[in-house]
Amino acid sequence: LKERLKNTIGPEANDIWAQTFHSMCSRMLRRFGDRLGYTQHFTIYDTDDQKRVMKRVQKNLGIDDKFLNHRAILTEISRAKDSLIDPREYKHTNQNDFRKSKIAECYRDYQQELLRSDAMDFDDMLCNTVKLFETAPDILDYYRNQFKYIMVDEYQDTNKVQYKFVSLLASKYGNICVVGDDDQSIYKFRGATIENILSFENTFK
Repeated sequence: LKERLKNTIGPEANDIWAQTFHSMCSRMLRRFGDRLGYTQHFTIYDTDDQKRVMKRVQKNLGIDDKFLNHRAILTEISRAKDSLIDPREYKHTNQNDFRKSKIAECYRDYQQELLRSDAMDFDDMLCNTVKLFETAPDILDYYRNQFKYIMVDEYQDTNKVQYKFVSLLASKYGNICVVGDDDQSIYKFRGATIENILSFENTFK
C-alpha cells in the first residue's frame, strides 16, 4: 500500500501512516509508553508468552487449570480488553459470579505481571494507546494535529477499543472516512460490529 501511494502522489507519501491498528499503536507506544510505566523497548507477548504468564498466575493464586483452563481465562480477558473493561471494572461487574470472580483475580495479576516485565500482549497495544490518549491530552492533541485526514478500511471488523482509538484521533477535525461491509465481517466473535460505522455517521456527519 505504501508503495502504491508513493507511485501515485510521490515523496509526500512518506509522511502518510499506512498501517494496521496494532503497528500504529506500537509506534505511538514506543515513543510515549513511558507515560504508562513502560520503556521504549517493551516486549510484545505472543500466545506462548501469555500462556506461560497465565499458568504462573494461576499457580500463585491456587487456581487449578482443570477447574479453570488458562485458554478460557485468556479468551475472557481478551474480550474484556476489546470492550475496554479493565481488571477493576471486570471484578466489580462480576463479583457475584464465582467463576468470573476468579478470572478477575487472574486478570488483575496477569496485568501486573506484564507491567513488571515491561511487556504487553496484542490487546494491550490498543487499550494502552487509548489509555495514553485519555490520560495525556498533550499527546492526544499532538496526534490529532498530525492526522487531519483519516481513512479506515475493513471497518466492519472493528470492535469497541478500535472505535474509541479512531474516534479520539478524529475528534478535532472530523475528517474521517471508514469503509466496511457487514457481509464480509470475520471478527464478530471478537466483538466486531457494524454499529461502529453507524456511530461514526452520527458523530461526524
